[in-house]
Amino acid sequence: MRSLITNIHLLAGIENGDRRRVVSGADMASMRCLKDAWVLAEGGLITGFGTMDALPDFHADTQIDASGSIVLPAWCDSHTHIVFAAARDGEFVDRIRGLSYAEIAARGGGILNSANKLNEADEEALFDAALHRVHQVMAQGTGALEIKSGYGLNTESELKMLRVIRRLRETLPIPIRASFLAAHAYPASYRNNKEAYVKLIIDEMLPRVADEGLADYMDVFCEEGFFSVDDTSRLLDAAALRGLKPKIHANQLHNSGGVQVGIRHGAISVDHLECVAEPELEALKHSDTIPTLLPGAAYFLGMHYQPARQMIDAGLPVCLATDYNPGSCPSGNVPLLLNIACTQMKMLPEEAIQAVTLNGAAAIELSTQLGTIAVGKTANLIITRPMPSLAYIPYDFGNNPVGRMMIKGRI
Repeated sequence: MRSLITNIHLLAGIENGDRRRVVSGADMASMRCLKDAWVLAEGGLITGFGTMDALPDFHADTQIDASGSIVLPAWCDSHTHIVFAAARDGEFVDRIRGLSYAEIAARGGGILNSANKLNEADEEALFDAALHRVHQVMAQGTGALEIKSGYGLNTESELKMLRVIRRLRETLPIPIRASFLAAHAYPASYRNNKEAYVKLIIDEMLPRVADEGLADYMDVFCEEGFFSVDDTSRLLDAAALRGLKPKIHANQLHNSGGVQVGIRHGAISVDHLECVAEPELEALKHSDTIPTLLPGAAYFLGMHYQPARQMIDAGLPVCLATDYNPGSCPSGNVPLLLNIACTQMKMLPEEAIQAVTLNGAAAIELSTQLGTIAVGKTANLIITRPMPSLAYIPYDFGNNPVGRMMIKGRI
């Protein structure tokens, strides 16, 4: 199957020669582009691109005229909780009335609310609902996903979530990574015996997850009132012995030490980062760990935003992800995320787009396959509606920029 896209107004995110794992610091503001371009896909891969004045004489099974449109890499959303049993719109109203996230959690809301509903949910119903959500975000430009467990908080329900994620991976045409996040919160029955829950994860859950090959990563919510730095370290050590690589929910509510413990364990990414200061920035500058910002959650909870400008100015490879979940960010809409990043965190459009293309791919270890337009990479591409510039994508907020999607070379 050979697909040719022609007359592209702007082909954005191209790479020739040396391939970057990430784009960092000042380089994030510059996105490599071609005007009046074409791109060819064959066998699911990008096999060529260039300007229309040098278009070879190709035979193509499918030819698409993209006049007036931008073609760019599909979004790589590296942090989601897209498998869940029910919405938490009641808590949304509670927050409007003045209750904090912590107060809602203390009353049995938050993560424990989602866990109670998921424990009762049928696996087939969970799969059907999650499949619908993934189709929605694909229609908004997402071409790769990471999905976490963490709403089970007991062995069988965590395994149920991870099996749903595996079915999504087997069913859908986009790459999906799975993270095991039983260390998301303490179940009510372990509130007074937290050590027993940590041991349950290490001694019972992890072996079964690993034996069934259900997860790529081990994630931990390292935060005051949740999992301590010491417990996080123990959990990541145990996961490493089972072949699971580390990711961390870090510094969402406090300077928790999550960034530093993640870096010490070689975490692929540390995610959230609303609360960071110079020690965290220094640690990140001397590591390969990717700082992943989730401003959609800060927006929805009415919290302060992550210091994206400070991080970029420090030379870091900032990543953006949606944090799609039923409580603190019930949206996987990447175009809206880009608008929030630009308007609230003062990221330039090119910085925001690269944060959720190449850097998003790197945060799930897919930057050799996705995130830029390069020969040999997977042809997961967005063909926008006609629009004048990259800046128009976050500017035109509330509207879907996607005209068509190409996944593995097929429209």
